[in-house]
Amino acid sequence: MDPQPRPQPIRVVFVLLPGSIVLDWAGPAEALRIANQRLCAMGQPERFAIEFASPRPTTMGSVGVALAGLSPLPTQWDGPGWIVLVGLPGDTIAIDNPETQDLLHWLRGLRFERDRLELMTICAGAVLAAHAGTLAGRRATTHHQHLDELRAVEPRCDVVSNRVFVIDPPLYSSAGVTTGIDLVLHRIAGLCGEALAAQVAQTMVVALRRGPHDPELSPFLAYRNHLHAALHRVQDAVSEQPQADWSVPRMAEVGHTSARHLTRLFVEHAGVAPLAYLRRLRLAAAQLALASGASVTRAAEQSGFGSDTQLRRAWHQFGLPGSPSEAGSAFKA
Repeated sequence: MDPQPRPQPIRVVFVLLPGSIVLDWAGPAEALRIANQRLCAMGQPERFAIEFASPRPTTMGSVGVALAGLSPLPTQWDGPGWIVLVGLPGDTIAIDNPETQDLLHWLRGLRFERDRLELMTICAGAVLAAHAGTLAGRRATTHHQHLDELRAVEPRCDVVSNRVFVIDPPLYSSAGVTTGIDLVLHRIAGLCGEALAAQVAQTMVVALRRGPHDPELSPFLAYRNHLHAALHRVQDAVSEQPQADWSVPRMAEVGHTSARHLTRLFVEHAGVAPLAYLRRLRLAAAQLALASGASVTRAAEQSGFGSDTQLRRAWHQFGLPGSPSEAGSAFKA
């Protein structure tokens, strides 16, 4: 049997204008770089080809750093791509300058399509997209200081306030600054798995929000607000294969410690017992399986629960609404 073809890397183009807010693009770009690094360490190909483009080959960042060697705004796409528009300083976004006019003209010539060419906006990047006419009929968010401006520029956009990010493919918008990292981590999780996104977030020492409508931490990243290397090593291994035959002694082998000491580390640094942590990850994996159309029995098997009963018991133990059966039916509806 022929091996599965490797997925084509996603071309991620960060578009920079004079004064572009550095944290809006540097943080997300670092998350993608680290994801590539982790994939290579596991013997897998890089998934993201990162580049920086601008109407001019040089420009100046928001903190006065000179940026040179920038690529021209691309006109051809040979595979999947993301356009990333970032914010600019100021109470409103000025578009009466040559660079911004060039950008808007270029944006108007693009055709965005899910899984082909997608648009990501960070902070007031959504306002730029609105000026180009790409947000009509879409749901989007932006920095709270620019919400009214976004509504005024594009009345046909459903502007969502008080959200970390909003997903309306092929549009992905975030509120700005650090939430751009949240959005990119969310996309890494969708493409490369929750475990890899957890490792990227751990490396960056940031927290990943579960999704655009839920402020809670992803179960794969909860209990990781610590800097204990051995415990992170154990959590990495368990999150990569929650369905494996884990026990506290086996976890302790990964952490190069005793089972008793590992339990103390979990309680002291993560605030949870090792087996309770394992059950929470298995429950999250079961939820993902149900969302993919698996039956309750199949979801229990795939996530490491010994039976439907164990899955239902964990479901109620952690206070999830309804039941696995109801959740599966809701996903299929």
